[in-house]
Amino acid sequence: MQANFVIDLGEKAQVPIISFSATSPSLTSLRSSYFFQVAQNDSSQVKAISAIIQAYGWREAVPIYIDNEYGQGIIPFLIDALQNVDARVPYRSAIPSSASDDQIGQELYKLMTMQTRVFIVHMSTNLSSRLFTKAKEIGMMSEGYVWIITSGMTNSIRSIESSAHNSMQGVLGVKTYVPNTKELENFTVRWKRKFHQDNPTILNVELNVIGLWAYDAISALARAVEIVGTTNFGFEKTNASSNLTDLETFGVSLNGPKLREALWGTRFRGLSGEFSLDNGQLQSSTFQIINVNGNGEREIAFWTPENGLVRKLNSTNTSTYSTSRYNLGPIIWPGDSSSVPKGWEIPTNGKKLRIGVPVKDGFSEFVKVTHDPSTNTTQVTGYCIEIFETVMRKLPYAVSYEYIPFAKPNGESAGTYNDMVYQIFLGNFDAVVGDTTIIANRSNFVDFTLPYTESGVSMIVPIKDSERKNAWVFLKPLTWDLWITSGCFFVFIGFVIWVLEHRINEEFRGPPSHEIGTSLWYSFSTMVFAQRETVVSNLARFVVIVWVFVVLILTQSYTASLTSLLTVQQLQPTVTDVNQLIKSGEYVGYLQRGSFVLGILKGMGFDETKLKVYNSTEECDELLSKGSANGGIAAAIDEIPYMKLFLRNYCSKYTMLESIYKTDGFGFAFPIGSPLVSDVSRAILNVTEGEKMKQIEKAWLGEQTNCPDSSTQVSSGGLSLASFWGLFLIAGSASLSALIISVSMFLYKERHKILVRFDSERSIWRRVRHTFRIFDGKDLSSHTFRKRAPQDISGIDSVHAIGASDHASPNNNFPPSPSSCSVQIEPQFAFSNSGTPPREYCHPNPNSHSFQLAQAIELIDHTNQEEPRIPEIAHENC
Repeated sequence: MQANFVIDLGEKAQVPIISFSATSPSLTSLRSSYFFQVAQNDSSQVKAISAIIQAYGWREAVPIYIDNEYGQGIIPFLIDALQNVDARVPYRSAIPSSASDDQIGQELYKLMTMQTRVFIVHMSTNLSSRLFTKAKEIGMMSEGYVWIITSGMTNSIRSIESSAHNSMQGVLGVKTYVPNTKELENFTVRWKRKFHQDNPTILNVELNVIGLWAYDAISALARAVEIVGTTNFGFEKTNASSNLTDLETFGVSLNGPKLREALWGTRFRGLSGEFSLDNGQLQSSTFQIINVNGNGEREIAFWTPENGLVRKLNSTNTSTYSTSRYNLGPIIWPGDSSSVPKGWEIPTNGKKLRIGVPVKDGFSEFVKVTHDPSTNTTQVTGYCIEIFETVMRKLPYAVSYEYIPFAKPNGESAGTYNDMVYQIFLGNFDAVVGDTTIIANRSNFVDFTLPYTESGVSMIVPIKDSERKNAWVFLKPLTWDLWITSGCFFVFIGFVIWVLEHRINEEFRGPPSHEIGTSLWYSFSTMVFAQRETVVSNLARFVVIVWVFVVLILTQSYTASLTSLLTVQQLQPTVTDVNQLIKSGEYVGYLQRGSFVLGILKGMGFDETKLKVYNSTEECDELLSKGSANGGIAAAIDEIPYMKLFLRNYCSKYTMLESIYKTDGFGFAFPIGSPLVSDVSRAILNVTEGEKMKQIEKAWLGEQTNCPDSSTQVSSGGLSLASFWGLFLIAGSASLSALIISVSMFLYKERHKILVRFDSERSIWRRVRHTFRIFDGKDLSSHTFRKRAPQDISGIDSVHAIGASDHASPNNNFPPSPSSCSVQIEPQFAFSNSGTPPREYCHPNPNSHSFQLAQAIELIDHTNQEEPRIPEIAHENC
């Protein structure tokens, strides 16, 4: 109040008002251009305090401040800074400056009943000394507590009495940083010498930062006066009136505005550091983080606006803002402990956590509430309850709790799950434990732990087995694209083999129908490895080897898939899509009234009249067995944990489809900002990742027995081309390569015949026909023909000498007599233009009466340039 009054006078008189001790942020709100706050504003340290809170992960903090303008001024800035690091302020403790020790103790006892153990103290040195003395007396300076003091106390901590100082052991503080310079050392020596001369009885006195600010303020004023000049410091009197007081008539300074301008521009290096005034405020924002220990304090870190928490100033590794706890030095906490406090504790007043649990009729495996009228006690058991109790035992501290059923006096449920969760927000429960699903609208009122079950809403439908009754089941192992590709490759391989073998292999020659049939027969017979024809070309053998490898893999895969289809039960769901149920108007079931699933089903488009409630697995099975047409349901839709429990008993009749709605599973609910949430979540991870979780599931949900494997409950599609395209690529590449090589060799070998009389007058079609006629002939130079008789090498297919019968023919009157006839053709014969036939010799037996010789020789048609046919000579008895 006094500072405000003086600032107002300076504004009216246009006289600069300089303060080196007023640090309250509320003074800046006056917005007086003649007020200069040559002291660090309290609001500048709140970010340093919040950085400490963030570094150790504390989620709550309680400010304890003096109940006046000085104490209240920092609170809005402090709360904003804490909220920016996700730390709550559950309570604000304001202590009057005139409070007695009993009043201080009463307030501290109130703080002991709260969970929060992090306290931020902002008050005068005198009041804070009494506060810490009382806190130590009642046991609040013991292990587990965190005390942080602001710069108003740390800047004068050396002036605190030793008894109060001993009560502050382990306290953290934010202190204004003053760089240690030679000028400061010299000034301190001179000041102590002067102080001891004036006060010889006072020893061990220290100059604090307020004294340095005062010296810098006087230095700044002296510099400003030098700039303005000292010619006139008078006041201009205002028109006085007899009714005005003296304060209203002292006038306006003549040089005040100039002096104000000079102070604004004053910049120099003072004893407290760099001195500059921005909007009338001292710009200095580096803080030391200290730890009260022993008879003094230890420096553990620094805080700067640019780098956050740093171990040393001017470090090379401070390019980014950091709030890491590893940037702070070792700390001795209250109670002479080196362990970092977790920042909260269960209250010491013996109060137990009130745990709300749901009351319901069915699916008691998850939560079951049993009331014993004789003893008037309530027992809560179930899968969710045992997980919660196991998790609480995993916490590093003991937590007392009691279960409170969410029920009416008659034992019925008091409302929906949303109503039960809302009781935490109302303060009726400290937590909710049960099969409570984590959903968005509930998170507006509570904080959930990590889930401990699978997430999502799924659908259960009946299954049918009709696969083995299908007459065309043998086609299902392969998809249509693979069937078509395989067939095309069989034909293609047959064609390639024909091309490679036609000119050199008698088995692939003959009429066109015979050649086509032989080629296809050979290709398809590789499926059962029953091919009889022998391939003689090395290229054909290479193609066959690659193709047999492909066929082997294809047939083995087909056999395995068909065997699976015929021997394993193929279960098909009766319904595969939720939209199918909506369009057909089928009845659908869901678990228990008040569940959020009802809202989901309505949102999907289900008619509420088509929705039926079931309360147990037996009732669900009965409704599904009846079917929608007979008063039952076509499908059951609910959360996955319920559906999995149902399938453990009825997996042979039903199947669960994929999740149709995303949720986060079951979790435990706590008040928003509760410090228990993070610890319980970590404990949940430890439980769910261990063997204990399996034991709990086995104990409450049972084991799935006598059920087909889930992988066979939905028939899979056939083998697709995607699984075999690599094999077909290899086979196709090998076949095309062999085909290209063979054609290239043919064209090169027969180039003289192909290019004979290839004049420009012939059409392309005639040239192609000529080439194909050459290709259709035998390759007489092949080793398969050179292995035959010499006459075959000369180009004759066969020459047969048929001897006459030793006995008389019934058709003549001649006696039997041997005869011989032969045709001799010179090797490598060449017909002349006149078509001279080969030489023919016939040696009749002298006892024969006649012989007959028939020969047919087909010569080259020089007009059409056709390939010569090998002469065929037939002879009879000569």
